[in-house]
Parts: sequence; C-alpha cells; structure tokens
Amino acid sequence: MSMLHIVNKSPFERVAFASCLAHANAGDSILMIEDAVVGAVDGSSFSDKVKAAMSDKTVYVLGADLAARGLEGKAMEGIVSVDYAGFVDLTANNDTTQSWL
Repeated sequence: MSMLHIVNKSPFERVAFASCLAHANAGDSILMIEDAVVGAVDGSSFSDKVKAAMSDKTVYVLGADLAARGLEGKAMEGIVSVDYAGFVDLTANNDTTQSWL
C-alpha cells in the first residue's frame, strides 16, 4: 500500500517536514509544495535528510512553487519536478494521502 505525503511548510520554520521523513515508509512518495519546496534546494542544512529519504522513497517538488520562489534549477539531483497535472496523477496513483501541516 503506497502513500503520498504532501508537505507544504518550510523545514526551516516547522517540524512537519522532518516528521514526514521520519514516518514515511519505503516505497512512499513525498511531494513538496508551497514553502516546503525550499527543502529541495541542494546544499542546505536539510538536504542530507532529503537525500537519505530518496534512498527508498520517491521525492517530488511542485515546479510552479519552485519557480514562484525563484528556485528553478536549484533542486537537488534525484528530485522529480511535477506540474499540477502530475500532482493530480500522484494523488490518483497512490492508495492514500497524508498532508503534513
């Protein structure tokens, strides 16, 4: 059973993203939206945690939110950028979703 974890808060302001990474299971998907996209930037103090999660989970970022924050092209290697249609596909292709607030 696969789960899509949706995170919308910056990992530098809230613990929701860290909690998500601690609870997500192998094979789950993690989608960063809104302010959480700053967690996708390579070289940050949070990037090692995201890289570790990518060993057994698929990590996505909403491309429009990266662009809105001037971070296009700054996401670490291995993170998959999706558009809004891709967001919908992720929700449809996973058995359940969990939003981390």
